[in-house]
Amino acid sequence: MATENGYRWYGESQIQRQASIVAYRAYGLPVARIVELLNQASEQPQPQLLRDHFKQLENEICQLRQQQKAIVAALREPELLENNMVSKDRWVEIMKAAGFDKTAMRLWHQKFEEMEPQEHQLFLESLGIGEEEIKHIRQL
Repeated sequence: MATENGYRWYGESQIQRQASIVAYRAYGLPVARIVELLNQASEQPQPQLLRDHFKQLENEICQLRQQQKAIVAALREPELLENNMVSKDRWVEIMKAAGFDKTAMRLWHQKFEEMEPQEHQLFLESLGIGEEEIKHIRQL
């Protein structure tokens, strides 16, 4: 409700709704999911939706840790990266040593392509990968 001077007054239910929105955003839930929860249009009850989101965050954290390990492994031999002396096979070894499986490596390439497509191209070229294989990798 708006007053004569243009201020807006909020009722208790609106204040509670806003508090829920702030809390859900703090949990990292996407806006579309929040709308579903607030409108009770979600097929999943709130506790299940939050548990699923928690699992998703755990997976993302695990993948980030794997990426950190890969970077640390690469940094142990920085001259190899600087002189383009790392081959595709060596890079795969590094990724596996850091705990990456095929799914994690695919996701790594997808994120690299999404965030830095030109750098991803240059990186793949530096590994000595052929043009057709690079095209395939970039389309994963």
